[in-house]
Amino acid sequence: MKKEIFREYDIRGIYPDELNENNAYIIGKSYGSIIQEKYQKRVCVIGQDNRSSSEALTANLVKGLLESGVDVINLGLCTTPMFIYATLKTNTIFGIMVTASHNPKEYNGFKFTFDNLGFARGKQIYTFRDYTLAQKFLSGQGKETKLDIFPYYKSFIKENIKMGNKKLKVVIDPGNGTTSLFAKEIHQEFKNLDIIMINDISDPSFPNHHPDPNVYENLKMLQDKVVETQADIGIAYDGDGDRLGVVDNKGQIVTTEYLMILIIKDIIAKAENKTFLYDVKSSKVLEEQIIKLGGVPLEYRTGASYTRYGTNINKLIFGGEYSGHMYLNDRWWGFDSGIYNGLRIIEILSNQTKPLNELWESLPHYFITPEIKLKVHESKKNTLVNMIKDEYKSLGFKISEIDGVKAYYDNGWILVRASNTTPNITIRIEADTKENQTIINNHFMNILQKYLQVLK
Repeated sequence: MKKEIFREYDIRGIYPDELNENNAYIIGKSYGSIIQEKYQKRVCVIGQDNRSSSEALTANLVKGLLESGVDVINLGLCTTPMFIYATLKTNTIFGIMVTASHNPKEYNGFKFTFDNLGFARGKQIYTFRDYTLAQKFLSGQGKETKLDIFPYYKSFIKENIKMGNKKLKVVIDPGNGTTSLFAKEIHQEFKNLDIIMINDISDPSFPNHHPDPNVYENLKMLQDKVVETQADIGIAYDGDGDRLGVVDNKGQIVTTEYLMILIIKDIIAKAENKTFLYDVKSSKVLEEQIIKLGGVPLEYRTGASYTRYGTNINKLIFGGEYSGHMYLNDRWWGFDSGIYNGLRIIEILSNQTKPLNELWESLPHYFITPEIKLKVHESKKNTLVNMIKDEYKSLGFKISEIDGVKAYYDNGWILVRASNTTPNITIRIEADTKENQTIINNHFMNILQKYLQVLK
């Protein structure tokens, strides 16, 4: 088993070269053993996404868990939010979701829990890695039970959406991912919605586009369909259903910062704690609007395991991150669900007369790039980011080290960080004008080229 599959947020690798059935069995034995030894628990929840390798990996994972003496509640095919809901609903806390989220089809992985604040992260994962590689496991014979969590999850969503009377046309794009099995039925619970589905046949080859709504090109089909059908909103989900992307009634992409502003406007009056969390990738428009609305901004490191943890450990009513994860503790249980969060946006639209484009276009806008990904070998990406950080320090820039390096220019900023899920560094640049964005970009590219040459 390669140590590299144990990443900052989860276990993830290419199937079967880096992650295979034998690995799944060992990880099952290890997880079952550690939750008994360290936490004195003997029950865990298991779920799987619709990837072609998930069934075989899950079967071997369960085999290992049972042979460690742990009882398994097996959900079968489900989204990651359905899995999280099941751990909270059954008061189990512990569990493993077999998924590679938005990664390409050849990947798979395991998201797992050691508390109810978020998925395992950082030190928790590396401790588990060392425990797993030592292979000193318990033996026993657990029992497996099946649980269809979907009816309970669907009811929970319906009970916690307060839809207005306005009729809305909604285009939904599950991207052939796991939400394709559940999204239409959930949305049909709301009679004022005219639902149009695209790419809604479960297909782990992802034939139409990659299921990552944070990449703009993956929203092109959704944009076209919204314009063609004159819909009020378009919503896309990632592969395991915990993130969303949104297109407005004009076919324009609405980034998560603006979705968060709309939700904060809707809930801030009833929030006792008016602090709102967002990650370092987010546009400064979010920070500015939180302050304008009377709230307190809290910038946090990127990664759903961290931002969900940060939202919940600080007892915040709402938090989120640029990639499309959002966590509501208002009528919800503080975990990220693309379907539920999309319905909260639809709820806002259904209770007022303005269309979506007017709600967000009226807010300030800055010149900000999408997330730029640059391939860098796993063994070199952190070194490269540290070199860039040291360069900015030596040049006297004000910087933030919350996650990677965020360097502040007079009229904008640049963020450079090592991806925790892929062999990339990720870059985002924001400025007050297009010209200043180009100046920042050119200055950074000179620094980047310098250190890429050093690392050759």
